[in-house]
Amino acid sequence: MQDHPDAKDRRFATTLARGLAVLRAFRASDDGLGNADIAERTGLPKSTVSRLTFTLQSLGYLTHARRHDRYRPGPALLALGNVAQASISFVDLSAPIMQRLADETGTLSLLLVRDDTKLLIVRTWRPRGVSSLWLEVGHRLPFVGTSSGHAMLAAMSDDQFATLSDGMVGASAARQAAYGQLITRGFAITPPDQYYAANIHAVSKPFFARDLAEPVVFTCGAMPQDLSVERMETEVGPKLNDAVKELERIMGQPASITMRT
Repeated sequence: MQDHPDAKDRRFATTLARGLAVLRAFRASDDGLGNADIAERTGLPKSTVSRLTFTLQSLGYLTHARRHDRYRPGPALLALGNVAQASISFVDLSAPIMQRLADETGTLSLLLVRDDTKLLIVRTWRPRGVSSLWLEVGHRLPFVGTSSGHAMLAAMSDDQFATLSDGMVGASAARQAAYGQLITRGFAITPPDQYYAANIHAVSKPFFARDLAEPVVFTCGAMPQDLSVERMETEVGPKLNDAVKELERIMGQPASITMRT
């Protein structure tokens, strides 16, 4: 937790931050995590993890329901997530728009938010009747080397970017390139030779929700053989741009990205 920019502030609750780090260690694909697994993922000492998991289990945020040597997200965490989703109005409003987009383009549509120095997938919409990418809710993507990350960097305020990008190689160049794309055509595409994974092509657009202090990102992705750069530029990107604009109109919000002064 010492790497967090606010860690030296006397108001920063280190124990709380460590507890939240434990919760964030879990992924949708996990079949439970032991204390050693959590310690490896968080970088926290195993003795600290043991105290935190015991406390979180006692409060219902973790459970030992099936195997007593491994923890899983508990009912209190599920309830907290449902409350958060219900209170952020754009998530439900975006669902029919993004499902329609996924069906029309045959791509996996995603909603991503910032999770410390990664992007976290919080919603997916799979095209009906079409096999799509394996990415699931809970999967984390890097900022540099992804269309989602570059779009997020471009949409952040200068202060948000400065806080996040310290030591992040290539972030400034990625931000500038994505910003230019967002201004000129409304969506961002990371060149395939710069992408962190060779088996993914994606196009992204940020969205500013009134409920959140930072932008979120909507993305459409597929395997390269199904989503060429030309198709991203001429079909999927414009449709994603229109989909986010439709959500903005429904929410009564201004455009997500404007010219910086």
